[in-house]
Formats: sequence, structure tokens, C-alpha cells
Amino acid sequence: MRLQIHAVHFTADRSLLDFIQAKLNKLDTFHDRIISGEVFLKLDGSETNKVKEKVMEVRLLIPGKELFVKEHDKTFESATDRVLEVLKDKLVRCKEKRNDFSSSTIAQAKERMKMDEPVEVDLDD
Repeated sequence: MRLQIHAVHFTADRSLLDFIQAKLNKLDTFHDRIISGEVFLKLDGSETNKVKEKVMEVRLLIPGKELFVKEHDKTFESATDRVLEVLKDKLVRCKEKRNDFSSSTIAQAKERMKMDEPVEVDLDD
């Protein structure tokens, strides 16, 4: 998955960026059609020179939909874990909705439509 990580008003450590990339790459196992993702890392309370919380926002693009999650936590690592859980649930739900079109009810309806063959009409009369 193509993932862009933006650290807003600070410079993120390479190990943090690699950690986030590795964790979010695991989302490919839950939905096979993730197009791209954007991560925004922010420090809450930075205007008072005393950082209270770390904010992580993730936007994922899948065909026909955009998923967005925002989490606050003491560290970016724990926020990443929470974001991962929420996105995992959202991706599974999206995939289930997509697969509902191949449900047994729809398959039965298609079979009934096949049984009702069209009647041929002669227009020459």
C-alpha cells in the first residue's frame, strides 16, 4: 500500500515512521483493494510548549469509499495500535458489504430469472 506520513510542526524519528508503515501494511490482509493511505501525526498542546497528547489521523482510500480515523493517546505507538484496530473493523465491514452482492438470496434470484426464459414472439403476423 502507498502510504504518506506527515508530521505536522515537528520532525518524526525514522524508527517511528518505520513502525507506523509496518503496522499499517498489515491492513492489506483485511481488504485486498486498498489504494493508498495518508497519516498525519500531530502534537496536541504544542502551542503551550507542553505536549499533552499525541494525535494520529489516518485516511485510507478504497474503491468507492474513504475511511478516516482519528485517535489521541500518550504515545504515537499506542495510537497506532488503536487506529489499527478501528481500521481493521471498518475494512472488514466494507468488504462484507461488498460481498453481500454474492449472497445466497441474490444467487437464488438469479437462478429464478434464468428459469423464466423469455417468450419468443413473431412480429411478422
